[in-house]
Amino acid sequence: MKTSEPLAPTAGPQRDAAHRRETHLGLLVREHEKALLAYTEKLLNDHYLAEDIVQETLVRAWHNADRLVDSEGSVRGWLLTVARNLVIDRSRSGFHRHEVTGAEMFDVTQRDHADAVVASVTVAEMLGSLSAEHRDVLVHTYLRGRTIREAADDLGIPVGTAKSRQHYALSHLKKYARAKWLKARAA
Repeated sequence: MKTSEPLAPTAGPQRDAAHRRETHLGLLVREHEKALLAYTEKLLNDHYLAEDIVQETLVRAWHNADRLVDSEGSVRGWLLTVARNLVIDRSRSGFHRHEVTGAEMFDVTQRDHADAVVASVTVAEMLGSLSAEHRDVLVHTYLRGRTIREAADDLGIPVGTAKSRQHYALSHLKKYARAKWLKARAA
């Protein structure tokens, strides 16, 4: 009584073909990898992307090993053509243009705006500590981008008064900010 079944008739030739393919791939890598890498790196100006292209080229060579062994043309020529086509395909693809498709497009990282919110609340609080006259001069000169003369004209006050209000308002804000900083530091 036999305990093991006989091997399928194609098991031996399949194993031999796989061995030949692996041997051929090793030979391709040894003979052509450096030339492929130099060529793709020159095309891409990116060493790591060039390595990816060379790897994909060699994978395609492995899949077409039987064709390459039986062909009359140059193996290196075939490899360089495949590598060039892969570079062209990559440059035309969405990858090169940094396009995003599918669900990834909805997973966009947003900038943290917490600091801007805190700053705007702080500025509003600081402006609220000023008198209306002082605040109006600062709003016109700093937030609306007007000159002292334009602010004075808009507010209907002399230029000297506008300058004085601006000076005292800024002086008050510096003292206010320093007191707030000292209070936070002490806490």
